[in-house]
Amino acid sequence: MATWLQLTPYQTSWLYGIKVGSVLIALAWFSRDYRELRTPGSLTWAQWLLGITVGLLVFVVWIHLDQGWMLMGEMKGYRPVDATGQLDIWLIATRWLGAALIVPVMEELFWRSFLMRWLSQEAFLESPPQRPDGRAFWITAVLFGLEHQQWLAGIIAGVAYGWLYRQTGRISVPIVAHAVTNGVLGVWVVSTGQWQFW
Repeated sequence: MATWLQLTPYQTSWLYGIKVGSVLIALAWFSRDYRELRTPGSLTWAQWLLGITVGLLVFVVWIHLDQGWMLMGEMKGYRPVDATGQLDIWLIATRWLGAALIVPVMEELFWRSFLMRWLSQEAFLESPPQRPDGRAFWITAVLFGLEHQQWLAGIIAGVAYGWLYRQTGRISVPIVAHAVTNGVLGVWVVSTGQWQFW
């Protein structure tokens, strides 16, 4: 490999920021197509509270389901340090903002708004959130879980976020829950040094 293509661990740590930036650009570019995010009316206080509560519960589950059999591989995580090995505030901010603000929107649009409804009806835009059958619900939850190293915690999170979507009919509620889970997890990881969860 050419020496100019070899990246140091510090340089590769910025790849997450590039990935998040790319997703943000794609979300912005296609934003007119996200009908559910343009649905008139803001969330009610009860919906906000439900989303926040479920998000906190998923966080608690997430940090406790880390035994060996509940994992795919070894949990190494991500420790945001600079070239000297010191914590890098910009890497922390990039990781936290990406996980708490960008990832929930992108993942909920894909997993719940698209896949869960599409598995029930190909013309998924015509399928209301409450319509997906149990098969679509569980397939989506399991696939969502298998996307994560903590597969069991991921499946439970997928069930929780899918339940929110079916109960409220609003994609914004699972987005809130997912954002709370990831945001609180990020604060907890940085404050406790449990980098394996990142």
